[in-house]
This record gives sequence, structure tokens and C-alpha cells, in this order.
Amino acid sequence: MSAPSARPSVSEREAREVAEAAREQEWRSPSFAKELFLGRFRLDLVHPGPAPDAGDERRGEAFLARLRAFLTTRVDSALIEREARIPDDVIRGLKELGALGMKIDTRYGGLGLSHVYYHRALALTGSVSPAIAALLSAHQSIGVPQPLKIFGTPEQKDAFLPRCARTDLSAFLLTEPDVGSDPARLATTAVPDGDGYLLDGVKLWTTNGVVADLLVVMARVPAGDGHRGGITAFVVEAASEGITVEQRNAFMGLRGLENGVTRFHRVRVPAAHRIGAEGSGLRIALTTLNTGRLSLPAICAGAGKWSLKIAREWSAVREQWGRPVGRHEAVGAKISFIAATTFALEAMVELAGRMADEGRTDIRIEAALAKLYGSEMAWRIADELVQIRGGRGYETAASLAARGERAVPAEQMLRDLRINRIFEGSTEIMHLLIAREAVDAHLSVAGDLIDPDVPLPGKARAGARAGGFYARWLPGLLTGPGQLPRSYQEFHPAGHPDLARHLRWAERSSRRLARATFYAMSRWQGRLESRQCFLGRIVDIGAELFAVSAACARAEQLRREDGHGREAYQLADAFCRQARVRTEELFRRLWTNTDDPDRKVTAGVLGGVYTWLEEGVLDPSGDGPWIAGADPGPSRRENVHRTIR
Repeated sequence: MSAPSARPSVSEREAREVAEAAREQEWRSPSFAKELFLGRFRLDLVHPGPAPDAGDERRGEAFLARLRAFLTTRVDSALIEREARIPDDVIRGLKELGALGMKIDTRYGGLGLSHVYYHRALALTGSVSPAIAALLSAHQSIGVPQPLKIFGTPEQKDAFLPRCARTDLSAFLLTEPDVGSDPARLATTAVPDGDGYLLDGVKLWTTNGVVADLLVVMARVPAGDGHRGGITAFVVEAASEGITVEQRNAFMGLRGLENGVTRFHRVRVPAAHRIGAEGSGLRIALTTLNTGRLSLPAICAGAGKWSLKIAREWSAVREQWGRPVGRHEAVGAKISFIAATTFALEAMVELAGRMADEGRTDIRIEAALAKLYGSEMAWRIADELVQIRGGRGYETAASLAARGERAVPAEQMLRDLRINRIFEGSTEIMHLLIAREAVDAHLSVAGDLIDPDVPLPGKARAGARAGGFYARWLPGLLTGPGQLPRSYQEFHPAGHPDLARHLRWAERSSRRLARATFYAMSRWQGRLESRQCFLGRIVDIGAELFAVSAACARAEQLRREDGHGREAYQLADAFCRQARVRTEELFRRLWTNTDDPDRKVTAGVLGGVYTWLEEGVLDPSGDGPWIAGADPGPSRRENVHRTIR
């Protein structure tokens, strides 16, 4: 068989069908967030949380101590920023430390850390160097170890996991120059050839790809000759003949990131290196991300902690108009936001990590919400820190040090965090992904009613199913524990702020959110999927409610377990008050917004109606196509891949 040269041409419907087929269709375990969007506030699924395992704690604390010592003595974050590269000896040190195998089982030479301690390690690492945290996260959360852990054969695990635990870096290759979150147009091919496959294509933004030893590659297998075909996952040796890393990409932040462009030309991959069945690649990728996405909010929580430390120290010594700037209300409100939001971010990550370790619930939506919320709020935290620091916040750490001041890399933190709103699903894609899961129950019973391709008999059957479901579901949205003044009273211990009232509000808001979703489906039916701004607000409300629940649960947990309960309650109360203001605004904007005029203006812009508005400026952009060509074939460029041993 010869490789097809043309990029697949797919319709919007076909693209949706590919994405839908990759979704996990079943819910084998309960989900707090799924129930939340249905108007059922199941606090029992997140509180009280599972008790930590003593063995996990011993291993985790011991590793964190070693990691802290390593980061303190071996890592120069300013050097990484200055030279835009993590020194090879640092990566070798991470290997010796076992940091490549934090999530890999001890039977394969890994550390076997729990999700909770893996996330804490990433937060600690990211506070010193976000580039190192990104390297470790890409290797373990989406690289070779995680998909093999879930889908690999015993032989694959024995062959690759010991290498990933100690010596070999891995990368995940899905994106192409003209393919991002729409994988239906994937052009890289894996053509069956004897007892293996031949890979051809180009992959873009391959985090770790410049230094990786092992790759997870998503490629399209043509159907036919006994092959089911479809997008398929492979483990590929990075040193294989025909692989060329054509460029190491440079970005506004994460300057140490080893991210590149990788070309495959007739690269032979044994069939034994295929992960799962042909056509299951996207399902493998999405399932891997169910817990893998938690690495980014963990790093974001660490960024919040660092930002809080800097804001506290700076605001106490910098004086204006006779008192420290932190004592001025305008600055104090920013400090409160940073502190309260950092508490909530850590609460979300800790809760999701404990739930992942326990395995009692399905956390696919919770992990997605944590990624969405963490990336957005951490960016706001960093922006507020730059504002608190004023001109010094905009000045680089190197410049500050050169004139004798503390080298605080606030502007670097802002640049480094910006990518998290794009990495592993942009905010806009996360809104759509979560919205699809949020309305899954509705589509399961009523989807055929709004599908124009379903014939009348099918619509009749769907109508009967929907009638039964909604007859049971809708009455439950009218009343609930949130209307009872004594509900959740364990969250109002004597001498502490009243968190019970926030949980009652969250319960009422969950039902209100479900009613709004039902009304929108009734109003727009099949056109709801095009109302992306509306769906985004629905998801953002759900994220705030999840954050409120996590913050309250975390505060009560700390009250019971250590001596910071009173302070934790204060932070949770402040966060809940702030979140409630944001949420009420989102509820208002569901129905009072500028979506209609925005669509008209957008159509005008794209149609060239307003080009006169662009006059009076010069465009300094260079020449060249908007999207680089990615035709298959041999590379004509130098291979910039390097191996770190």
C-alpha cells in the first residue's frame, strides 16, 4: 500500500463524528461534576474525602525532600531563562533522582507516587522552573508512560516503562501544522507494511520532542486489506531512521521548553509497538488526559503560592502615602484575590488527586474543570502580581538584579503561565469538551429529537424516552437542601466563618444551572452547539461551583487534620464570596449579553466590511504562508534532535 498524499477533507459533521467516537460513552462510576450540571449537588462524592494512605505519604514526603534539595542546589532558574535551555546535567540529575518515574509503578523501577504527591512535586518544581515542570509533566502525564499504563500490553510495559522511569524522556505527538483540536483532518499516515507500519508526516509543537528518546505518535492507518484503519497510537523510537527534528521552536514563555517540529519519512514501526487496536488512538489520548490534565492546574497552584509570597513580602515593605501599599484597599483587594484563589486552586488539585487515587469516582469532568479554571485563574493571579509590583513587575529579573534589587521574575511568570490557557486543550476547546459532557444525559435521551437526520419513527421513540426522563428529572430541580437553613451545618463550627451558607447557595445554583441548560436545549435544540458563548458561560458557572465545593471541603479537612483550620475557613469564605459575585454575573450574562451583535460584527470583519478601520498602521509581519506546508517526504533540513545520557 502507498501512502496517500492529500490531507483528508472532512465536513463539519464528519469532524464532530470523529470527536464523538473518541469520547468515553459510558459512566461506570459516579461523577460529582456530572451530577452538578444535572442539578444534583452530590457533596457526598467529594466530602469527606478519602483518607491518605500512610505508605503513599511516607514515599511522597521522602521524595519531596530530595526534590527540594535538588532544586535548591542544582537548578539555576535564571540560567535557564537566559540561555533558553535546561542544562543537560540538570536533566541527568532528574533522572538520577527518579523524577522521570514519579507516576510509574515500582515494579518497573518507578517511584509509584500517588497523584497527590505527583501534583505536589510538579507545583514545587514549577515554582523554581516552569520549563522543568513542563518537561516532567509532558513525559509522564501525556507521554509514553500514561497511555501504556492504561492500554499497554504486558510486553510493552516490560519493554518501555523501565526505560521511562530512569533513562528515557518521552513526548506525545498529535498536533500538525494544519491540525489542532480537530483531529479528523490528521494527515500523518501509518501504512501497513509486512509485520509493521511505515510512518509519514509532520508533527508540530512536540513538547520534549527535541530531546525525547521515545515518542507516542498519532497517525492515520488506511482501511483495507484486513485493517480496520483509523487514527492509531504507536510507541516510536526517536532514533529511528527517517525521523528528523527540523526545528526547536521558541516561545514568549517557557524558554527552556524542548519543543519542535518532527518529520517522519518512511519510518518503520513494528506492529508490536502499536498501542491498542487500530482506530483507538483518539480514545487513548482522551482517556490519558482524564487524569493527565491535572498536571497543569497543579503547576498553576504552585504559581499561585509563589505569587502570594511575593505579593505579601513586597506589599509590606513598599510604602506610598505614609503606609505600606498592601494597606491600601485597592492593592489589598488584589492580595485577597491572590490568597483566596490560590487556596481554591490547591483545593481543587488536592481533591481531584485524592479522587484519582481512590478510584471510586469518574473524574473526567473534574480534571477538565480544574485545567480550565486553574489556567485562567493563575493567569489572572500573575497579572495582578505584576500590577502590585508596578514598574518592577514589568521589569525583568535580570534588569532588577543589575541595578541592585531583588531579582523577582514576575513578568517571566506571566509569560510562562500564558501557555496553560492553550496547552492540552485551549480554554475555548475545554468549554466545548466540558459542555458536551455536561449535556450528555440530555443527548442520551433526547439527542435523536434534535438530530435532523433521524427519521420520524426514531424521533417518536426518542420522544418517549425523553418524556420519561424529564418527568422524573424536572421535579427534582424545584427544591433541595439549599433551601433548608440547617443544611451542611458541619461547615459552620463555632468560632469559624459560615461555609454552610455557601454550600447551600452552591446547591441552589446547581439546580438553577440545570434549569438554564434545559431551557437552552428546548429553545435552540440542535442549534445549541453553535451557541458556544452560552455554553462557555454554562461551563464557567460549573467551574466556579466545583471550586467553591472543593474550597469548603478542603477547609473542613484542614480544620479536622491540622492547626490551620481557622485560617483555612477564612480563605475559603473569602473565595466563596468572590466566586459568588463572578457566578451571579455569569448567570445574568446567559440571557443578557452581546452575542447577537458580536456575531454580526464578526461576519463583517471576516467579510472585509471594516478594512477601512485597519488603515493608518503598518504591518511588521514577515512574508510567508499563514500555515507551513507539511507534505510528506524526506527532510531537507538538519536534524536538531539531541540525546541526553
